[in-house]
Amino acid sequence: MAQTEEFGEELADFVRRVAELKAARSVPHDDLPTVLDTAIFELDHVADQLWPWYERLTATGTAGTSSADRQEQQLLKGIFQRLPLPLALMDRETVVRRLNFAATNFTGVRAGYATGRPLSGFLAHPDRAAFRSQTAAVARGDGDRSLTVHLQQRPAVPVRATLTALRPSGEPRTAVLVVLQSAGARAPSAEGGPGPVPDLGETTRHAALMDLLDAMTTALLSEPATTRAAVLERAARVLHGRFADWVVADEGAARLCRTTVLGPADQRDVRAGDLEAQDPAACPLVVEAARGGSTALQVRPEDPDAFGRDASGSPVLVRANVTSLLCVPLTLDGAVQGVLALFRTGPRLAFSMAEAQTMDMMSRHIALAMAKLD
Repeated sequence: MAQTEEFGEELADFVRRVAELKAARSVPHDDLPTVLDTAIFELDHVADQLWPWYERLTATGTAGTSSADRQEQQLLKGIFQRLPLPLALMDRETVVRRLNFAATNFTGVRAGYATGRPLSGFLAHPDRAAFRSQTAAVARGDGDRSLTVHLQQRPAVPVRATLTALRPSGEPRTAVLVVLQSAGARAPSAEGGPGPVPDLGETTRHAALMDLLDAMTTALLSEPATTRAAVLERAARVLHGRFADWVVADEGAARLCRTTVLGPADQRDVRAGDLEAQDPAACPLVVEAARGGSTALQVRPEDPDAFGRDASGSPVLVRANVTSLLCVPLTLDGAVQGVLALFRTGPRLAFSMAEAQTMDMMSRHIALAMAKLD
């Protein structure tokens, strides 16, 4: 503080001397060189003394302020993480910036995975538009909002989402804080209901994939198939249940023909017959895989029409409550022989990159078995 006051006094003296120099411009012409020398001296004083002094004071003040700010931010982050209420901090597009421990347990979604992704993507499809609209309204300053939504992994449990606007210090835009609470008597948790499958280790996951690969190879080599459709059906039965809840097989590339549809036995919202009657050309994911020959892996698909609609006009992904999918072209030497679409629904763990790579390996084996029947 003393240094700041001293600098202020020195600066005030400099300002007074500058005013005197301005008044000296009216002196006789012969005396102007003396005034000019004095002005140069004052400029040197600013460059050599006052400016470095100002930089030192600024650096000291900034360091102290930054340290205090960092301590304050760490304290607030710790409080945010340990609050017993499920909290998420979002932007106006519902993109998650921070998720606390309670929200991780409540939603069954890891904080590291949720950050940077829209929170609306973790909700059931019918709730997403309303949640985005209410979030945008809160961010505009239209006041706090509250609405009932449903998590995609637990669609039967109503969740009350309360939204309020926040203006984080040093940021130009308003953020939105959402509090999630069970609309019923008891909040769902990872322990009390379906939640993330425990991590059993890389070795166990690798062994399960190798078992699946062995089962697929055995099925393709055990008996010679008579038709390409029979190869697809045999492969679909290996994948159904143990690897995917739904398996949809389409033969061809330019002209796709649906050959096999296998789904859960207890599925009430959508039947296998609904997907069998569907035109594969009306499924954007299937058409894209057949044309481009690249695997599509989606977790909580954002586009409800990505796999088309059923006879009633409802999106298939919404009716089947698809939480992750794999759409795999069956390619051999660059030529697409068919397409396999695999769905996982409800609380089942999403497809991983390792599973997608294994499926890509099996797809080449299936394509080879189909090509031998040409």
